[in-house]
Amino acid sequence: MMKILHVVGNRPQFIKLAPFLKASKYFETENVIVHSGQHYDFEMSKVFFDELQIPEPGYNLEVGSGTHGIQTGNMLIKLDPILLREKPDITVVYGDTNTTLAGALASYKFHIPTAHVESGMREYIWRPEEINKKIADHCSDFCFCPIQRACENLLKEGISPQKIFFTGDITYDAFLMYKDISLNKSSIKIPDYEFILMTMHRAETVDIYEKVSNIVNALLEIPISEKIIFPVHPRTKKRLMEFGLYEKLRNSDNIDLIDPLGYFEFVNLLLHSKLVITDSSGVIKETFYAQKLGVTIDDTTEYEEIFNMGYNILAGTEKEQVIECILKMLNKEFVPPTQNPFGDGNAAEKMIQIIYQNLGGRR
Repeated sequence: MMKILHVVGNRPQFIKLAPFLKASKYFETENVIVHSGQHYDFEMSKVFFDELQIPEPGYNLEVGSGTHGIQTGNMLIKLDPILLREKPDITVVYGDTNTTLAGALASYKFHIPTAHVESGMREYIWRPEEINKKIADHCSDFCFCPIQRACENLLKEGISPQKIFFTGDITYDAFLMYKDISLNKSSIKIPDYEFILMTMHRAETVDIYEKVSNIVNALLEIPISEKIIFPVHPRTKKRLMEFGLYEKLRNSDNIDLIDPLGYFEFVNLLLHSKLVITDSSGVIKETFYAQKLGVTIDDTTEYEEIFNMGYNILAGTEKEQVIECILKMLNKEFVPPTQNPFGDGNAAEKMIQIIYQNLGGRR
C-alpha cells in the first residue's frame, strides 16, 4: 500500500484535495492529511472539510498568522518530525502558498518524492506566491500542470521533461463533482434579482490603502442597477475597517456585505450571478467553469488563456478603469468555448495513475 502525505492549509487547497482523495480510492492508498493551520478560522477551514467530506487531518500544525518567514519557518519545524514518523512514499502539495513551499522543501530535504499540483504557473512578477510555486516546482519529482503553457514554462526553467505532466486542472474536477450538489444542497438563499458576485483578499490589494480605496470608491460610484454581493474575507474585513472603508460599503444600498461562504454556497451564488469581480486566481477559473464573465481587480494573471478568449478582463485598481471594465463586461454575453484549455475534468485520476506508474504500487 502506498502512503501519500498531503500538505494543505487554505480554501483552494482543500478544494483540490477532495478530487485527489476520491481518485485514490481506486488504488491501495493510505492518505495522511497535514493541515498547516494557515487558515484557522472555521469559515475558512473546517466548513470545507465538512462540505467536501474530507477526513479529519491526521496533523494540524496550527501555525496561524504571521509574517511569511515566521509562518513558513514554523511549518518547516513542525513538518520534520511528521515526515520522519510517517515516512510517506510521496508528499503532495497544492498551489502557491507558504504551505506549498514548506511542504515541498521539507520533503525535498528528506529525499521524499514530491508532487506539485498546479505546477508551472507563472506571472513573472514580484509576489510571494510566485517564488513559492517556483521553488515547489524545482523541489518536485512530479509537476502536474493544469494547462499546456505551464509545461512550457517548466521546460524553459530547465526542469526535466520526465518530471512534467499535463493533467488538466484539478479544480475543474472539483467544480464538476460538486456543481449539482451546490445547486441542490446549498443552504444559501438566492436573490430574486440580478447581482454581481465579488471577492477580494490578496495582500497586494487589501493591504494598500490607495488600491483598496480606489476599488471601494469604484463600487460605490458605478452606475449600475445590479446589486453587488460581497462575501468578505476576514483579512479583507480587518483592513477595510482599519482604513475606514468598511462602513462606507455597509451603508451602501447597492452592496451587500456577507460572511465568508462555504464552497457549495459560493458555487451556488456563482452559478446564479450575472458577473464576477475578483482578485483570486482560483475564482477566475471557477468563473470560467461556471460560464460567467469576470472582471479581475489586478494588473496580471496566471490564466491569460481565459482573458485572451475574452471571458475576463484585467481592470487594475484605478477607480475609473475598474468602473469602465465592469460596465464593459456587463454588456457582453458568455459564448461557450470550443475547447477547454484546462482539460477534461479527470485531472486527479491522471495524477494518481502517474504516481503509481512511476513509484509502483497496486491498483
